[in-house]
Amino acid sequence: MNNHNEAGSSLRNKISDLIGEFYRQNAPRTEFIAGKTPIHYSGRYYDEKEMQAAVEASLDFWLTEGRFTSRFESELAKTVGTKHALLVNSGSSANLLALTALTSPLLCDRRLHPGDEVITVAAGFPTTVNPIIQNGLIPVFVDVDIPNYNINTADLLKALSPKTRAVFVAHTLGNPFNLDEIMSIARKHNLFVIEDNCDALGSFYKGQLTGSFGHLATCSFYPAHHITLGEGGAVLTSDDTLAKIVRSLKDWGRDCFCGPGQNDRCGKRFSRQYGELPFGYDHKYVYSHIGYNLKATEFQAAIGVEQLKKLNQFCEIRRRNFQLWLNGFAKHEEYFILPETTQNSDPAWFAFPLTVRSEKTAFTRNDITSYLNEHLVETRNLFGGNLLRQPAYKNITHRKIGELPNTDRVMNDTFFLGTYPGLDREQIDYSLNIVEHFFSLRGIK
Repeated sequence: MNNHNEAGSSLRNKISDLIGEFYRQNAPRTEFIAGKTPIHYSGRYYDEKEMQAAVEASLDFWLTEGRFTSRFESELAKTVGTKHALLVNSGSSANLLALTALTSPLLCDRRLHPGDEVITVAAGFPTTVNPIIQNGLIPVFVDVDIPNYNINTADLLKALSPKTRAVFVAHTLGNPFNLDEIMSIARKHNLFVIEDNCDALGSFYKGQLTGSFGHLATCSFYPAHHITLGEGGAVLTSDDTLAKIVRSLKDWGRDCFCGPGQNDRCGKRFSRQYGELPFGYDHKYVYSHIGYNLKATEFQAAIGVEQLKKLNQFCEIRRRNFQLWLNGFAKHEEYFILPETTQNSDPAWFAFPLTVRSEKTAFTRNDITSYLNEHLVETRNLFGGNLLRQPAYKNITHRKIGELPNTDRVMNDTFFLGTYPGLDREQIDYSLNIVEHFFSLRGIK
């Protein structure tokens, strides 16, 4: 990279100052006009610092992984409490890499093979399940509990078989699953655990951040999540071997860990024997895995460095907004199942989930979500509902424990409202008033 001489540094400072001025003059309007301003369930939340960082990276024009990537990975690992954090281009890629890492020959007898089983849930997002299928493994689906929307640990025990090798589940909407029970089961049965932490960055279980419990964990930095790089994700682990595997898989399967533009940092470039290659074959072109190119860019990492500084602030706002929704819906428990925090946890809620008590109401989920949408209040279903009822999964090889009644309940009756930092009390109060209007029109008190 270019050294920053004195003149260059002065120009960079001027550019940075101008970006700050540009932001202050052109920052997104925050004025809320009831009935005219859309109330989004999520969105990017930033200020001039992220813009200045992105331009700083562009002035380096390094483009691929560089100094900002190294800094972001180091600070993310330190924040969560893991030894390694590996930046990739999306949370979906992070999930693919985490699961694929368990199939690596470097794990010797512990590696997963096609036909091995991985326990998961169908009430969630597809990219937790897809890597299981893509690696020729068998997903075993268990039901979730309502109202915490996480894996039912009693069903998990029923799902165990001689072929079970791993558990791969998400902390649903930021609410941690029961880590004590799942990690205990995993230790007893020698199972790998992958935490899909994409909706839960900043959530705590017994005072420890989620993402630091499993053998591997994943993050997503899509704009809807707790911090954003535009796109982006990360794999977290404290296992050196797993980190080495993930680093290889995301980088074309290379055996060498030298970064872009680095030569012989590993000390192995022309001095080793690899497979049936000629002795001394350039280590930069030795491949120990069948991998991908899933790296992120320096621009994303630079934005991430600034976003990460605000994580605690963002999470506290999410907790506040969740509580505002909870207070507002408390008088409507006759019609909605309200969410419950997992015992011993402090979630940084991704969203506020509600399940319509369809057996007691004269309205459906679609009735109320349509009404909210008509009044510019965004809602979302709990992702794929029951993935086994989605067209893409109709003919996959799988097992399931029981008929997954709560998963179907989520598919039919559950939706969520936003908690992201762009929401404030005024917007939430307006949304709650719309719910009251909906009830009034239907003669519900």
